[in-house]
Amino acid sequence: MPKINGNEIRAGNVLEHNGGLWAAVKVDHVKPGKGGAFAQVELRNLRNGSKLNERFRSADKVERVRLEQKDQQFLYESDGNLVFMDSETFEQIELPAELLGERRPFLQDGMTIVVEFYESEALNATVPQKVTCTVVETEPVVKGQTAANSFKPAVLDNGVRVMIPPFVGEGEAIVVNTETMEYAERA
Repeated sequence: MPKINGNEIRAGNVLEHNGGLWAAVKVDHVKPGKGGAFAQVELRNLRNGSKLNERFRSADKVERVRLEQKDQQFLYESDGNLVFMDSETFEQIELPAELLGERRPFLQDGMTIVVEFYESEALNATVPQKVTCTVVETEPVVKGQTAANSFKPAVLDNGVRVMIPPFVGEGEAIVVNTETMEYAERA
């Protein structure tokens, strides 16, 4: 694995540090008036989610880890585990549902997601940024309520609550941004 200097750490990098795998969440380069410059890095453990603030000087060497990204197709869920199939080799793997976190409701049958592997261990999974859902429950349109920034609450077919524009009604398909959990557009 390539070693990099402490001042080369960027947000999003995955590092091997203190015997664990850590993702750099936030990086601030600090140059105090006295002493050498350093990088103040906020790290998140990829295995258990714990956080750590660490200071790296430019002379410090850290191991940068490259995660292998594979497309996996969602097949079904059983006993709290999600079963995926590799799109190229057709091998099936089981991953815990907690790996997706709050994005779990957006997972649909046959959907292709990206799973990041370190050696053979799955560390992270991401659903597509935009997912199409159907509005199941919302308030009826009130005539004259067409102000530019008026939104109304709605419940989607996967149980997620989002704010939608007043012109969208029940039974309509909408596109939801899975990163911000907000309405993006009509489908």
